[in-house]
Amino acid sequence: MLLYIHIPYCDSKCHYCSFNTYVDQFDTRQAYMQALYSQIIFELKRFKAKKNSIETLFIGGGTPSTIEPRLYAPLFRLLYPYLKKNAEITTEANPNSATKTWLKEMKSLGINRVSFGVQSFNEKKLKDLNRAHNPKQAIDAVLHAYNLGIAHLSLDLIYNYKGDTKRLLMHDIKTALSLPIDHISAYELTIEEGTKFSSTPEVRQDDENLAFFVANELEKRGFTPYEISNFGKYQCKHNKGYWELKDYIGAGAGAVGFLKDRRFYPTTGIEAYITNPLAITEEKLTANALLTERIFLGLRSNIGINKVSLTQEMQERAIFLCKEKKLSQTKTHYYNNNFFLSDELALYILG
Repeated sequence: MLLYIHIPYCDSKCHYCSFNTYVDQFDTRQAYMQALYSQIIFELKRFKAKKNSIETLFIGGGTPSTIEPRLYAPLFRLLYPYLKKNAEITTEANPNSATKTWLKEMKSLGINRVSFGVQSFNEKKLKDLNRAHNPKQAIDAVLHAYNLGIAHLSLDLIYNYKGDTKRLLMHDIKTALSLPIDHISAYELTIEEGTKFSSTPEVRQDDENLAFFVANELEKRGFTPYEISNFGKYQCKHNKGYWELKDYIGAGAGAVGFLKDRRFYPTTGIEAYITNPLAITEEKLTANALLTERIFLGLRSNIGINKVSLTQEMQERAIFLCKEKKLSQTKTHYYNNNFFLSDELALYILG
């Protein structure tokens, strides 16, 4: 079982961001964290959580580093008995708000992995994306976390923004890998409806060569791709749990939970969530929907597809792809050799 906690507060709204985040309502933070506590108690019962049953905890957002560690402390006290002994406990953080003190106090609560929202080490690009930090703050934040002894460190990069070149991206990659990190998430800029960039879609480049370039340069430097956007000497257990369709609690405004064949959606508005954190919508998934999801997730990551989950017709199409060197196989699974083709391969298998 996994647990995801959503923090919807941000210092600024990035022009590409479509997540459920808010740059105001900071006066509600204490009440929001109390509402989270109530929902988590409810979910632990719903999921029949037992001692040492939570494998990973991920605090995402939004910007978790906009919340003081003292407000996280009650949640951690509640969760300690349920967390496995060596649970992976991640928080996302932005370099401008992840101070040395914040990182130290979060580590004392149990955080052993930090994922920094860096996006670039180019100052102009950061301003264009409406990021709230500068390159030096990003470097300093990673070094602070490392010097505090936090075991696993990751950062995000974005590519295919207008003006991105191999030279600019190589500078981002080399700067990132000069830091003591063991994981990188490299995302291609996408234009989502309702974002600032949706009114200027031309800010996105459509250069597939840059995608191959970023992936190849990271892999050459020892960061193995284990999903279309994720590369690591360390592979995030929480990420992989999602792709394996493990059960996960989703706590917070706009979070999503999953249990066997059902999805759970807490309300998205902060004030509405605080008023009633148990106003949760439920969706039942069909067997076909779950199988489709397993195929898409399995082919865009190194999870692969378990052969026994496929129909005979799907098996035949997968065998054909193996003959064409598009997939590889073991006795039990099919694996994708090129994550960039994952959607096309999934659609072909589904028929």
